[in-house]
Amino acid sequence: MSLLKPMDEKFPIERQLAVEAAPVVLINLFTLDAADEARFLEVWKDDAEFMKRQPGFISTQLHRAIGDSPTYLNYAVWESTEAFRAAFTHPDFLAKLDAYPSSAVATPHLFQKVGVGGICTA
Repeated sequence: MSLLKPMDEKFPIERQLAVEAAPVVLINLFTLDAADEARFLEVWKDDAEFMKRQPGFISTQLHRAIGDSPTYLNYAVWESTEAFRAAFTHPDFLAKLDAYPSSAVATPHLFQKVGVGGICTA
């Protein structure tokens, strides 16, 4: 993959990995050239299969932007930042990043659910 771009420049994924939290949700926005979509989907599937086998993985879902935008959003739930960190920094996963099309830019960020009275639970 040509680039990992922080969603929040002041708090990139590398800093987030040091924060102990549970559970966590990874939101990863991918932008790429339309010509690279088929290759992107092949590589993403391979990565998702790897992640599914890792301790602490709960679920994932890939979304594609509507219309002509070759933009994808991945939503993945993990038991903890510790579990996600182990998978995200695993040498086998890191070796897979070069397989992404050169146009692909990933913007990962970790989140936790927030409770808002009468609307949603944490």
